[in-house]
Amino acid sequence: MIFPDFIPCLQGLRQRLWRGCCWVLMLVLTLLLPLPQSGAIALPAGNPVTDARALLRDALPMEQQQLRNLQHTLEGSSTDVRAKRWTALTRRAQHLQTLLSKTGPAIASDAQQQGVDVEETLQHLGELLVTLKDNAGQRDRDAFLTTRAQALELIGTMEADLVEGFPFPIPETYDHLPRLLGRAQVLVRTTAGDLLTVVDGYNAPITAGTFVDLVQRGFYDGLGFDRAEAFYVLQTGDPEGEAQGFVDPQTQQLRTIPLEIRTVREEQPLYNLTFEDVGLFQETPVLPFSARGTMGWAHSSAAVDDGSSQFFLFLFEPELTPAGLNLIDGRFAAFGYVVEGMDVLGEITSTDQILEATVIRGAENLRAHG
Repeated sequence: MIFPDFIPCLQGLRQRLWRGCCWVLMLVLTLLLPLPQSGAIALPAGNPVTDARALLRDALPMEQQQLRNLQHTLEGSSTDVRAKRWTALTRRAQHLQTLLSKTGPAIASDAQQQGVDVEETLQHLGELLVTLKDNAGQRDRDAFLTTRAQALELIGTMEADLVEGFPFPIPETYDHLPRLLGRAQVLVRTTAGDLLTVVDGYNAPITAGTFVDLVQRGFYDGLGFDRAEAFYVLQTGDPEGEAQGFVDPQTQQLRTIPLEIRTVREEQPLYNLTFEDVGLFQETPVLPFSARGTMGWAHSSAAVDDGSSQFFLFLFEPELTPAGLNLIDGRFAAFGYVVEGMDVLGEITSTDQILEATVIRGAENLRAHG
């Protein structure tokens, strides 16, 4: 195995799972006890986003805030859906219709200034919001979720169309490395089933670009999952032979890439620095490890810039490694998410392998070097 110390912070997680279950039981028992009337309990503000598609929408460098407000208002229906609060869902659908009516012209105007015509898309969105309200009134959960997904897809498409260029310059130090100046969809066919992934070059251009470059070279085809542990990770990308990663056929040298993590507050990614290195203990990455199937780039415990070809799919139980509180954010680079094939993630074992990985959209965003 190329990286025997891969994700050292997870080495003891297997043992902590049992302790975590015990802790959860203790917490439940504690919550059953009467609370004192004085004082207050501090809880995290809001709910962490754990849906891959929602994370990808939020990570787009798009400045049209009225469209973003529509997105967040629609996504905010999740809690009411789970609780079957149909009256609240009906009100939210009505509110969304009002928002679209008020802000649609401004959204269309901003898009037109960027040379993008969204009039037809906005009209379709309005029709879906009418259907959404009907779904809520009929208390049809499946229909509501289907319509909501269609509406969010339209919003996400408009948001992607409104991205103006690439958001930051990549340091010249890495001009020799491939980069993805946008996004790409990669279909990963495995012996357990298919995974559809979206890799994000807007926030991890070198990492995403290296992955797409290797996919186009057919590097991953036929490789097995040399690590497959429930609640932990699925890891692949270890080539046969003595090489510890991808050997560039032109230079005959092992190609390695830097650790690359972009934070919410910074315009550019941090390179070869963990959050601990720079004292950002409470920082949030733009691409967090908070969704099942988050794609991360592997490196050893000895250095952060020795990753070459291995990547992992992060699997976790939210109750044991909560979003925003896990031990991976800020230590490893996330570069995309599995968006379809969640059931397949649970089926892959160390006996499975990648049959073929194919770029099905966004290949034009890959640049071989700076």
